[in-house]
Amino acid sequence: MQSDRIIRRSSWPWRAAGCQNYKTKRCTHPPPPSSPDKCNPTASLGAVAGHGELRGARTTKPRGVPIFIMAKSKSVLAIVPLFVCLSNLVTSAQAVLTAEDTGPQLVIANDRLYAAVNKTTGAIQNLLLDGQDLLGAPGYENPTPGGATGNGASGLGPYLDCYCTPSGFYTPGHIAPRYQLINGTDSSKTPYGGIVMSETYPATGQVLEQYWFLREGETGLHTFSRLTYNNKTTPFLRNLQEFRTMFRPNTALWTDLSTNEKQYAPLPSTEAKEKQVTVQDATWYLGNTPDDPYVQQEGDYFTKYTFQDTWRDHDVHGMYSDGKYSDDGSTFGAWLVMGVKDTYFGGPLHSDLVVDGIVYNYMVSNHHGDGTPNITDGFDRTFGPTYFHYNKGSPTTTLQELRLDALQYASPEWNADFYDDIAKYVPNYVPTTKRGTWKGHVKLPKGATKPLAVLAQNGVDFQDNDRDTKAYQYWGDIDPRTGNVEIPRVKEGTYRLTIYADGIFGQYTQDNIVIKSRKTQNTHVNWNEESAGNEIWRIGTPDKSAGEYKHGYELNLEKPLQPEQYRNYWAAYDFPTDFPNGVVYKVGESDAGKDLNYIHWSVFGGYGNSVRTEPYYENVNNWTIQFDLSKKQINHKKSATFTVQLAGAKTAAGNTDVYNASEPFANLPYTVAVNGRDLKPWVIPYHHSSSCGVRSAVICYNIDNKFKFDTALLVEGLNEFTLSLPYNAIDYESALLAQSTYVQYDALRLEIQ
Repeated sequence: MQSDRIIRRSSWPWRAAGCQNYKTKRCTHPPPPSSPDKCNPTASLGAVAGHGELRGARTTKPRGVPIFIMAKSKSVLAIVPLFVCLSNLVTSAQAVLTAEDTGPQLVIANDRLYAAVNKTTGAIQNLLLDGQDLLGAPGYENPTPGGATGNGASGLGPYLDCYCTPSGFYTPGHIAPRYQLINGTDSSKTPYGGIVMSETYPATGQVLEQYWFLREGETGLHTFSRLTYNNKTTPFLRNLQEFRTMFRPNTALWTDLSTNEKQYAPLPSTEAKEKQVTVQDATWYLGNTPDDPYVQQEGDYFTKYTFQDTWRDHDVHGMYSDGKYSDDGSTFGAWLVMGVKDTYFGGPLHSDLVVDGIVYNYMVSNHHGDGTPNITDGFDRTFGPTYFHYNKGSPTTTLQELRLDALQYASPEWNADFYDDIAKYVPNYVPTTKRGTWKGHVKLPKGATKPLAVLAQNGVDFQDNDRDTKAYQYWGDIDPRTGNVEIPRVKEGTYRLTIYADGIFGQYTQDNIVIKSRKTQNTHVNWNEESAGNEIWRIGTPDKSAGEYKHGYELNLEKPLQPEQYRNYWAAYDFPTDFPNGVVYKVGESDAGKDLNYIHWSVFGGYGNSVRTEPYYENVNNWTIQFDLSKKQINHKKSATFTVQLAGAKTAAGNTDVYNASEPFANLPYTVAVNGRDLKPWVIPYHHSSSCGVRSAVICYNIDNKFKFDTALLVEGLNEFTLSLPYNAIDYESALLAQSTYVQYDALRLEIQ
C-alpha cells in the first residue's frame, strides 16, 4: 500500500449525512430533495467521481434494509435509494444459484460467489468472487504459542475450530465428517443453497457442526456453528475455552486490516515478517524494516491484540485488498458482519480478537479474562447467524467504502425472514415466532451520557452470563434526551435488566423481566446514582474503561494513522521513565490523562518486557493520591466511603478463572492506606482476573469495591491515600507474557457523610 493512499480516520457519514439512527445504520426519515443520497448509507460507495463500479451491493431487497438501485452516469455508477429514482432500475442477472455434490467437494454458488467445502477437511477450500480467488492455495504454518493456532492450516474458510477437547484445540471435518447439501427457495421466492458439516469427536462424543448458506443476489455466507455434548458417564468435560470460525487466506491479495471505523492499518510485508523479532506472546517488533507501510503508518510493533475490539458498538471487521495483487486491479473486501450478538457471552463489555491476517468470528474465548461456559452433559448451543460478506470495487475504491457497504447488513432485523425460512435446518435457532420486543423508559441520573440497557441472564451480572448455556443477551442505546430504548427480536424468557452510563458510578439492575413471544414488554425505571454521602472528589470518568489515563485512548500523533496508544505493545511505554518518582496525584491540580498511568503495576519490566528486561521495583506498586479537606467537610461527619471501580484486574490466575494453590497471588490483595493507616484489604478473587493491558485492552472484566472508614482518619488540610498492590506480586507464565499482577482503574471517588 503506497503512502499516498493513506486515509486518515475521521467521522463516518452516518453522522454527517443526517441519518437519524446511525447506531442501527438505518435511516428513519426520507432524505431532503436537495440531497437525495444523504440518507443512503451506501451512497458514497459509488458516487465519488472516478470510483467507477463497486460490486457487492444487491439489487434485490435484503430484508430490513431499504432497496437500492444502480443509476449510471458517464463517469460513475452511483447507488441511489429506490424512493428517489425509479426510472433507471437495473435488474439483476437471471438467478443461477446452484448447490451440488461434485464428489470431492460440496459447492454452493450463484452468479458472483462460489464456495466449495472440501469433504476431507470440513472447510471451505475454494472461495471466489467474480472469478477472483479469495483464499489462495492451501498452506500450513507450524502452530506456535501466540502464532498459528488450531491445526495451522491456511487457505481455508470460513471454517470451524475450537479449544474444547481434553487435549485442547480441535478442527472438525477430518475424522469422519457427515454432510448435508441443501437446495431451496425461501418465502420471498429467492433461491438459496446450504451445506452442513457434522462430526463426532470419538474420544468424548462431542458433536461439532458448521452451517453455510448462500442466497441468490448476495455475495456473502450466512453461518451458524453448533456444539453438543451428551455423556452421563463423564458429565463434566471441560470449559469451552474457544469456539470460533475463521476466514484464513493464504494469498498476497489482502493488504489491509480493519477493526472498526477508527482502527485499521496495512498488513506487514513479507520482508517485515521475515525480519521481525518476537517480544511477547503474539507480538513482534518490526522496527528492522522502517520503510514497511505498517511501520510507517501504524507502529513499530505488531500484535493480534492491537486489532481487538469491544462488543458493545462493534459491527463489522475484516480485510481489504487494494488491488495490487488482484487479477484485474480491482479492490476487494472480506468482512464479518456482527449484526446479531445474542448467542455470544459476556455482554457489551466482552472484547476479543477480530482480525490479524485472519478474519475471526470468536463466539467464545477468554483472551481478556471473561468467563467461558462449561461443557457438561446435555450441552447444546447453536451460535449465529453471522454473515461473512465479500465485495468488490474499482481500483480506486477505498477500504472505508467497502466497509461501509458491509455495514448496511449490521442489523439484527436484516434477513430475519430468511433465517426463519432455514430454521428447519438449524437446530436451536430461535425464529421470530419465539421472540418479542422490550421497550424501556428510563429517568436517567443527571450527567449520564451514552446510557445503555442490557438484557441478559437473570440473577447474575451480565459479565457472568456464560453460567446458563441457554441464556441469550441483548443491549440497546438509551436516548439520553427522552430516556427511551427499544430492543427488538428478544428470545422469549426471563432476564436481568442492567442499565449503566458514562459519568455515573454504579449501575441499575432489575431481575425478572419477562419477554413473551410476539409481545412487547414495557419497563419504566427511575434510576438514581448510588451515593454514600457528599461527593468530595472523583478521579477519572466512570465509563467501565481505563482509556482516559496516560497511554489509553491518547493518540499516537507520531504516526499518520494515529492509533490509540493502548493498542500498542505495553512495554513501549516505560513506566519508570514516565513516572521516575512514582505516581503522585494531587486532586484539583493533576491531570488524569497525564499523571495517572493506564496500568497500575506491582512490578515493571523483566519477563515479557523486551525494552526493560530487568525488573524495576522502586515506586511502582504504591500510588499516592493527595487531596485537601476543609474543616467544614469533615466536622461532625462520621463515615467516609472511597469507591474504586476497576476496568480490569490481573491476579496470578491470569485469564483462566482457575485457582492454583501454588500461586500466592491467585487472590490478589489490594490495599488502601488513609494517612498511613491501612484499611481492610480488598481481596480480588481469582475468578475476576483479566489479562487486559498486556493484551492491548482497557475494557475487561469490571469489578468494584467500597472502602468504608471512620472520618477520624481524615484531617483538615492535606490528606493522602496510598493505593497498593503487593510488592513484586508475580505469577508463572507459560507464554511470553508479563508476570506482574496489575489493576486498571475505571474511576475513583471519595464521599463523606
